[in-house]
Amino acid sequence: MNTLRNALTKLLNALAGISFIAMVALTCWQVFTRYILQNPSSWSEELVSYLFAWASLLGASLVTSERGHMNIPIVVDRMPAGARKVFEVFGELIAFAFSLIILVYGGVQITQLAMGQTTSSLGVAVGVFYVVLPLCGVLNMIYTVLNIVDICKSTADTKKEEA
Repeated sequence: MNTLRNALTKLLNALAGISFIAMVALTCWQVFTRYILQNPSSWSEELVSYLFAWASLLGASLVTSERGHMNIPIVVDRMPAGARKVFEVFGELIAFAFSLIILVYGGVQITQLAMGQTTSSLGVAVGVFYVVLPLCGVLNMIYTVLNIVDICKSTADTKKEEA
């Protein structure tokens, strides 16, 4: 399980790094064309905004891998260990349901709808840029399952230590 998590995390980190470098390079190109060449590059601005959206959603998947999504620890931390584990698993199940319904199902729907539209500057189907929604939904679902397995293992390990 850790092999899968590590491989996905390395891939997402690499994509985030490449995306960031591309955004910086394209923004520099945009500034150069606007102020030096006096002929602004509209396609680079559009591509940077799509890359930013991709980087944000892929970053959200990385946060899910680290179990860094929103929670209210002040309530859960005061509970006994058994109840805490139940709430941790419940939180992961909520994240799984959100990823399945909103990101995967909704993402597929909007991607299909947007395939008929093209971007103004790039001339690419808008749906291509929306593919990140179901992709990140699937990644989040994988990570939440791995998180639930880790939570359950830590419960089993705790019981072994107590015995």
